[in-house]
Amino acid sequence: MDLTIHTSFLPHEDPEASLAFYRDALGFEIRNDVGEGRMRWITVGPAGQPGTSILLAPPAVDPGITEEERRTIAEMMAKGTYGWILLATRDLDGTFEQVQAADAEVVQEPTEQPYGIRDCAFRDPAGNLIRIQELR
Repeated sequence: MDLTIHTSFLPHEDPEASLAFYRDALGFEIRNDVGEGRMRWITVGPAGQPGTSILLAPPAVDPGITEEERRTIAEMMAKGTYGWILLATRDLDGTFEQVQAADAEVVQEPTEQPYGIRDCAFRDPAGNLIRIQELR
């Protein structure tokens, strides 16, 4: 098989705030933006990597999700435990400074982890955890 990761999903509650974070703080390209109001599906991705994207989508819109499940998703998003993604960079300190300068919520400054990875972490406007690892 020849598989690649094409698109991953993260929820959003405020499409404009999420768009600003991924475009301005992370420098991602906007690839697609459909829908209106809070019901927008926005596809973003790293510049120069057209085959890799993140779909920012409204949470719990699937008609098969129950009201109880919707409440659970809303609670998890509020705690920041529903969505997360790992990104990577060769310049962790420079990337951290740029994202921090964009007023992103810092969860963890660049740290050498006991399992051999150096990384940092932020939250996006929806509460999703964005961990950025240093490529070595």
